[in-house]
Amino acid sequence: QVQLVESGGGLVQAGGSLRLSCAASGRTFSSYAMGWFRQVPGKERDFVAAISGSGGSTYYADSVKGRFTISRDNAKNTVYLQMNSLKPEDTAVYYCAACSGSTYLTIPGQYAYWGQGTQVTVSS
Repeated sequence: QVQLVESGGGLVQAGGSLRLSCAASGRTFSSYAMGWFRQVPGKERDFVAAISGSGGSTYYADSVKGRFTISRDNAKNTVYLQMNSLKPEDTAVYYCAACSGSTYLTIPGQYAYWGQGTQVTVSS
């Protein structure tokens, strides 16, 4: 059982930056791949970024490549999403999630555990 808690969301101007954090419970954090997803009202939940258990591999949606960076600190049981050059279209509720596998990490159904979400609003 894994419990996830996101933090760091808020209101930021276009072009600005935010750093989201996801704190995980448990003693087997490094065995889980971790992902970030986002969702806006009336839309499906979209993949943003993922990272392997060791941190050796990362994956990004085309829409955020070059702007967002996912990282993890296994000693702190924490995953981060550094978001730079933010755009209004990045506005969404952002969720972190844990996956026991290492494939198909862009698919929400692959993740067994989810956080409660944190709101990110980018103003213009």
